[in-house]
Amino acid sequence: MSNLQFQNDLDRLLEVLPERVRRLVNYDQMEDVIEIVLDIGRTPEIRHSNGKIEYLGSDFVTEEDINYITSHIQEFTSDNRSGIPGTLHRISAIRNRQGKVIGLTCRIGRVVTGTIACIKDICMMNKSILFLGRPGVGKTTKLREISRLVADELGKRVVVVDTSNEIAGDGDTPHPAIGHARRMQVRQPEFQKDIMIEAVENHTPEVIVVDEIGTEAEAQAARTIAERGVMLIATAHGNSLESLIKNPTLSDLVGGIQSVTLGDDEARRRASQKTVLEREKQPTFDIVIEILDRNTLAVYKNTAEAVDYILRGWPIRPEIRKVDRVYDDAQVQNENPPAEPSAEHGAISEIKDEISKLDNKALKDPTDSLKFSFSRQKYVNDVKKFKKIYLYAVSRTIVEKIIERLDLNAEITRNLDDADIVIAHKNFAKGGAKILSTANDYRLQIFYIKTNSMAQIQKVLKEALDITETSETLCGYYDDAERALDEAKAAINKILAGAEHVELTPQNQHIRKLQHELVEQHNLESKSVGEGEQRHLRIVGGKDFENKKII
Repeated sequence: MSNLQFQNDLDRLLEVLPERVRRLVNYDQMEDVIEIVLDIGRTPEIRHSNGKIEYLGSDFVTEEDINYITSHIQEFTSDNRSGIPGTLHRISAIRNRQGKVIGLTCRIGRVVTGTIACIKDICMMNKSILFLGRPGVGKTTKLREISRLVADELGKRVVVVDTSNEIAGDGDTPHPAIGHARRMQVRQPEFQKDIMIEAVENHTPEVIVVDEIGTEAEAQAARTIAERGVMLIATAHGNSLESLIKNPTLSDLVGGIQSVTLGDDEARRRASQKTVLEREKQPTFDIVIEILDRNTLAVYKNTAEAVDYILRGWPIRPEIRKVDRVYDDAQVQNENPPAEPSAEHGAISEIKDEISKLDNKALKDPTDSLKFSFSRQKYVNDVKKFKKIYLYAVSRTIVEKIIERLDLNAEITRNLDDADIVIAHKNFAKGGAKILSTANDYRLQIFYIKTNSMAQIQKVLKEALDITETSETLCGYYDDAERALDEAKAAINKILAGAEHVELTPQNQHIRKLQHELVEQHNLESKSVGEGEQRHLRIVGGKDFENKKII
């Protein structure tokens, strides 16, 4: 949009502001302004896109100032929004408990062109597209420009379902920014799903554009539209595809998630647990685009494949596109070569080929299947990503020690949204803990420990990380460590019962270190004695061990 057009639209907004506020605004400072804020008893504010806040004068906003603005605009709808006909500006109200307006946010609307040049080839594929991204990165701006592109340049019948007049502005005539696309206004946000279906049934569109799909009912309406062969362009709550998959309300947009129990043979073939998460159905949207920032987009051209990769723990690399560039298929091929060694897709493909070769060899030579199974496990482990573990009432220190000592393919996260699995204390299994309830909603696997002991946590980690019997050395180490720690616990109980000292069976250096740590936790003393393969722990009583007992 030209600077002249923007200045004309800005004049329309300034006309509804009180004279004393209007005098303090100049056009030079408004280029990157996103909103003007007026709250009773505070100085008027101008907020810039870079986070900078400017204060207009020193006088406070009064009730008369608020009334002046509300008397010059249309009535607020049920979601406390209004606008100025013929512009993209939005004015939102803050009310007190009695319902009186005490604050206003005047959001400045602009038509920004050129933001979809980098994905123009994707928009012309006649496939449904879902945009994800945090608030303020330009999702609605892109919907507006795509509406114009598809309606004017492709000549398709486009209907914009416009909740709160966010896309095409206030008034009965849609803003020219959407071109020849038609607009259906939504009176209240809760009616958006009904207008979506009505658009399909009454107006025979080829393309429907919707902003902010946020409820399960709207997700179902979107699937109904897609199943009728209508191209759907929409945005949804969520910053990334992975977070959308974990959202039980909206996961249906990308195919839905279900828990599946595999047979023994299939679980071994996949080198996975018997209970796994899989995509339930075909995604509503063929393409998912994450808006990382105003200038960078991450494109998943095959939603079904991307979701499958994420659920199986395989790395997935989207196409990264910059807003200031124009792409075609040849460029994308060159910038994302499938055989490039550093590309994660290429690495996955090579590893899967190796797994397939090993499976074929095992079929031809069943007598040596154990060797092939061990080699296959090595490649499968290469495919798996780090598991992020959320702990609930479980000793973080012990878990960190086990992960470090055994070099496990895992890390601890403090954010449940990032977690792949949850490990919790069994005492909270039936207590209705909110965290565990949320984890169930996210369809995260939950593993329980009985006690906060090294051996118990180690055993549960082994199950959670699916360390299978084909990894003989590691499994053997786990079993030896568990037996050694059980022996150390029994010895500590003997010391607490009055024994002067107890000698344990010989162990390697790593297992002796775990035993030393266990003894130290109970204020007892231990030292390694013996030489070579006969080196072992001797446990003696400490100063403060009376009346203690290990469970």
